[in-house]
Amino acid sequence: MIACRALVAAAALALAGPAGALTLELPGKAHATRDEAQPMASYALPIGAWADGTLPARETEGAVSRNAWRLDTRGMTTLQLLAPLRDQLAGAGYRVLFECETDRCGGFDFRYATSVFPEPDMHVDLGDFRFLSAEKPGQTPEFVSLMISRSSAAGYVQLTHVGPAGPATAVVATPSTKTSLAAPDKLDPAVMATALETNGRAALDDLTFASGSATLGAGKFDSLLELAAFLKANPDRHVTLVGHTDATGDLGANIALSRQRALSVRAHLINDYDVPAGQVGAEGAGYLAPRASNLTDDGRQKNRRVEVMLTSTR
Repeated sequence: MIACRALVAAAALALAGPAGALTLELPGKAHATRDEAQPMASYALPIGAWADGTLPARETEGAVSRNAWRLDTRGMTTLQLLAPLRDQLAGAGYRVLFECETDRCGGFDFRYATSVFPEPDMHVDLGDFRFLSAEKPGQTPEFVSLMISRSSAAGYVQLTHVGPAGPATAVVATPSTKTSLAAPDKLDPAVMATALETNGRAALDDLTFASGSATLGAGKFDSLLELAAFLKANPDRHVTLVGHTDATGDLGANIALSRQRALSVRAHLINDYDVPAGQVGAEGAGYLAPRASNLTDDGRQKNRRVEVMLTSTR
């Protein structure tokens, strides 16, 4: 078991409102990725799971703020991210209207029927996300929704707040010294092991490539560090890196590009992390295995990826 320590890392989030500010704290080091504020707008607040082609929603109106953060909370589950925020909302007078996890939300259909920022501002793993909507009763009710997900390297939170009509103040993240939540102080190959041995695959969502290029971006990638640690700790495990593209262009060209990207990642693992070449293969699937719709920019971004598959234990 890798030792953990409490990180002096949280974010204080202030939502302006005439009844006083609501303050929440995010676990881990929070990096704001996007914020939007409208003085008067409407928001369809999900209050039930997707079923029979419909997403139950409550139409709300007022000052609408939307904010997203990337959290340095490697190894924390989506429940560990959600639970403290849910407790803080309850303490501020909010009551939960609806809460769900992945398939119980409605999976793919639920995620794409909700208002979520596109990648890279907000990442939603279609196999691991949680959602919560809540109301603060009053003469002018206030509403909050949380979409929470994670990659192998980070956590992601999007918060939508609807308050009384008027100037909408975007949520601002500031440092905090609270240490009530702990996160790993180093990479944990057990996270990658769980994904591979439970699901048979893991998306390496933090990898970056220039458009149309097979060259892996500069810098260290947490997902590759975790994968390398897993392979070194399990020399009997063999994996295949599989490149994927969106559906733009010719299939043959996309398969070639996706395989080149997988080979680029393989070379990075072998040359920079000393992973034995015999443990890692590389293939390309082009656009034949999408995980999202190719009809939207968000969906195409999700489909451009490299995944790792556990292919052998010999």
